[in-house]
Amino acid sequence: MRLADVLIEARLAACVQLMPIESVYVWKNEVCNENEILLLIKTKTALYDKLADAIRENHPYEVPELIQLPITGGSPEYLRWIDDCVG
Repeated sequence: MRLADVLIEARLAACVQLMPIESVYVWKNEVCNENEILLLIKTKTALYDKLADAIRENHPYEVPELIQLPITGGSPEYLRWIDDCVG
């Protein structure tokens, strides 16, 4: 099962957007160039720890990228929808 499906089915995310990207990075002293899928995950701050645990449990990388960005604004209807989806 894809990671996005796991997060949605567990109600840890209201929406997961998947975008193909190319990443160039250093891993274990080697430069790597990989095609990856960037996930933008819409959820609530209160669920971050559970969400991060689920990603670590289901992601193939030893160290998956986990970055939390605050929502500083948004339409009340959209923010309410996120709330409704994740509880």
